[in-house]
Amino acid sequence: MDRRKKYTKMVLKESLIILLKEKSISNITIKELCEDADINRSTFYSHYKDVYDLLYQIEDDLLEDMNNTLKSYNHNKDEEALEMTEKLLEYVSLNRDICQTLLGEHGDVSFQKRVMEIARTYMMLEIEDIDSGSSKYVSVFTLSGCIHVIKEWLKNGVDQPPKEMAKIIINVTKRGLSSFE
Repeated sequence: MDRRKKYTKMVLKESLIILLKEKSISNITIKELCEDADINRSTFYSHYKDVYDLLYQIEDDLLEDMNNTLKSYNHNKDEEALEMTEKLLEYVSLNRDICQTLLGEHGDVSFQKRVMEIARTYMMLEIEDIDSGSSKYVSVFTLSGCIHVIKEWLKNGVDQPPKEMAKIIINVTKRGLSSFE
């Protein structure tokens, strides 16, 4: 891809993230997106079908990066689970603006579900002593909690280092609240 195309896609993505901070995707027009990015509509349409196509591309890129970050770890080993969670949180911290926006009030709800599926794949350890009918609910409860903790962490300006947040998440995930007594 040449530099002009890369630049155009970058400014469109940045403009959409800025607009998503203010309003939902359904209220963002291509006209205002193009005005914010300082490009014309035909240039937009040469890259994307509509604002949803642009949003999904941003989400897909982020999820692919997360997937690649998590692939190299064995989540069943305690030390690697902690390191993997820390690396994921470092990634979220480095991409704080986009992650906070996509997980925020104007973000796409299906994106959060897709994040949960990736987390389920890589982060859910075997849950002992829970029958298979209950384990899916425990999994949803745990993953929802983790995502909400990350959202709160982002909202608070990433006020704790990724390593400390990873310890909290792993301790609660593996040992529950009793790990803090």
